Amino acid sequence: MADFLPYGRQMIDDEDIAAVCDVLRGDFLTSGPAIAGFETALSQVFGDPHVVASANGTTALHLSMLALGVGPGDVCIVPTVTFLATANAARYVGADVVFSDVCPDTGVMRAQDLEEALQRAAGRNVKAVLPVHLGGHVAPMEQLAAIVAAVPQDQAPAIVEDACHALGSRYKTSEGEFTVGDCRHSTMANFSFHPVKTIACGEGGATSTRDPDLAKALAELRSHGMVREAGRFQNKDLGFDGDEANPWFYEMPTIGYNFRITDMQAALGASQLKKLPDFVAKRQALVSHYNERLWDCGPLIEPNAALAGSIPAQHLYAARIDFEAAGRSRRQVIATLREAGIGTQVHYIPVHTQPYYRDLYGKVELPGADQFYARTLSLPLFPGMEPGDVDRVVEALKNAVGVNS
Repeated sequence: MADFLPYGRQMIDDEDIAAVCDVLRGDFLTSGPAIAGFETALSQVFGDPHVVASANGTTALHLSMLALGVGPGDVCIVPTVTFLATANAARYVGADVVFSDVCPDTGVMRAQDLEEALQRAAGRNVKAVLPVHLGGHVAPMEQLAAIVAAVPQDQAPAIVEDACHALGSRYKTSEGEFTVGDCRHSTMANFSFHPVKTIACGEGGATSTRDPDLAKALAELRSHGMVREAGRFQNKDLGFDGDEANPWFYEMPTIGYNFRITDMQAALGASQLKKLPDFVAKRQALVSHYNERLWDCGPLIEPNAALAGSIPAQHLYAARIDFEAAGRSRRQVIATLREAGIGTQVHYIPVHTQPYYRDLYGKVELPGADQFYARTLSLPLFPGMEPGDVDRVVEALKNAVGVNS
């Protein structure tokens, strides 16, 4: 039987292993120079914003909320089709979530979805909007930024991108073409380096921003809120010996967390980042092959939907399947594919339907999300695949759904 094809898988080579081994042989396993090197490399990919690496994508989102001062009494707008972490980051700091609807084909928050969510949040302090680049498809950042810019300046929310799927993605605007992470249309962007993402650190995350004060806050908050700058010491008696600052001294003016990434993870990430163009090109070629093979499978199966202006470094390939018309449940299709050695996944269960949020906010009607969720199925997509693997997946999917049967 052919090897099992998961929906996602890391691609690690000898150079990656050597990079981690170099750290293991060195002096720093954590809080060392590999972290700064990884942050610099990411900044160069994004277009030279400030970058702060952290333990994972969830911590990156959490740090963003902390750095912005989001808290009780504030509201964050989050598209409901996302991983739990996007909404949970707001709840971690005591803010409320207003869920937006999404495009029924792409699962991405549109301009009209943000406008409708802002209307539902009218009269409340909307502190942040968190567009999600689902599967690598970039949300319409220029349009979203224009909506936020129309809000009175003293009430305008920050735009915080959940770009955990979108490392290497680009997008076109009336001003030109930009890389996700550049933060030309947002305050911050957050990334994940989980093994199934575009590059892998094992676990790892990062936040980019063009605001140096926010970058400084992010870096402090990821390490317990500690500061070591003598000019900021408040406890002069303990902090100084005469006019000289005590070299061991630190203070905690605000509470933070241990959200640090290790040098081992950073070294792996920096090595993987060198291969980012190849990883992106391979993913895009596989997506094109999927699209070619699935274009005539309608109406039961439709290819992954495209998004105007988005040039995705695609993390997920989300086929759209009419399970009802096929007379086969999604569970049955997934089981049939698994018997054929093919793994799939569903991205995502709309977060507003989760018991925690349903109990907190009641039932919310978001029909675009319902339509997207009812049809979506993520097929295998990772750089280690070949066109023949796509052919195998498509033929098994057609059989599972009953196309041409």
